Amino acid sequence: MRLRNIPGAQEEIAQNKFCIHDAQQYKNNWNQFWGNSNPLHIEVGMGKGRFLMDLARLHPDINYIGIEKYSSVLLRGLQKMEIDPLDNVRFIRMDAEYICDYFGENDVDRIYLNFSDPWPKDRHARRRLTSHQFLERYDTFLAKNGRIEFKTDNDDLFQFSLDEANESKIWHIDAFTWDLHHDLVLSKDNVMTEYEKKFSDLGNSIHKMIISR
Repeated sequence: MRLRNIPGAQEEIAQNKFCIHDAQQYKNNWNQFWGNSNPLHIEVGMGKGRFLMDLARLHPDINYIGIEKYSSVLLRGLQKMEIDPLDNVRFIRMDAEYICDYFGENDVDRIYLNFSDPWPKDRHARRRLTSHQFLERYDTFLAKNGRIEFKTDNDDLFQFSLDEANESKIWHIDAFTWDLHHDLVLSKDNVMTEYEKKFSDLGNSIHKMIISR
């Protein structure tokens, strides 16, 4: 996907109150940041923020953090927050490769991965957010009873993700479907992302996987 650069995006993000600029200091102590002991859910690669913000409205007793590395994309989420502020949502601009610098043991109760970059070339497999390298990172900070929810319309990436989870000694596949919107169980209470709506309208099947330890 080619992203359009927005002049001044980084400067706007640096001054925005909905973006956490000193996030590393809260590692192992995110309750201090929020001022409560509510569960923390994160979305890695949040895009424009629709999914996370819709979830936050439905669950005001859960804290949400959206992680996005592209300034021009993150800016769109921040602009939405300016129009409709939510006390239980904040954003961090960072590359997911460094996620362990921001979250420590038991910090996060749920991880959402939605329509992640498939990195189709084999030599880039380790960059996929469901690769065993990333699954090992998540293991360091996901709560004992936490889980990971992954959605995509990319067949190859989904099969890769199932294989990585199956081959892992850490993770267990709790549920999966190749056609989420026609799965009576997994589609219940489903919250769509921007990409999910777009791809579904094009007739693409949406895949979902839930894993835990």
